[in-house]
Amino acid sequence: MPEAAGARRARIEATLRAALAATHVELVDESHLHLGHAGAASGGGHFRALVVSPRFEGLSRVARQRLVYAALAEQMGGAIHALAMRTLTPDEWQRAGSTPG
Repeated sequence: MPEAAGARRARIEATLRAALAATHVELVDESHLHLGHAGAASGGGHFRALVVSPRFEGLSRVARQRLVYAALAEQMGGAIHALAMRTLTPDEWQRAGSTPG
């Protein structure tokens, strides 16, 4: 039986918080925008994430994204088909005015 969308989202958020010591996580399930897409047929969701973590300090955007993908490795290709992300340090998040996504 497929995992309920809300439970899947909660599990992804919890994984990001734990693995990255994230101080803020926003995860939007955009799967409904991709109905009919090949990835949707496999049950994998399309998500947009904002992750704020002190572990991103001093890292390039690509290195930050690698950390996120590593944290979610077990869920990529299964619960997650596609992931768009914005990765910020707490200082960058504060300077941005703590604005969503």
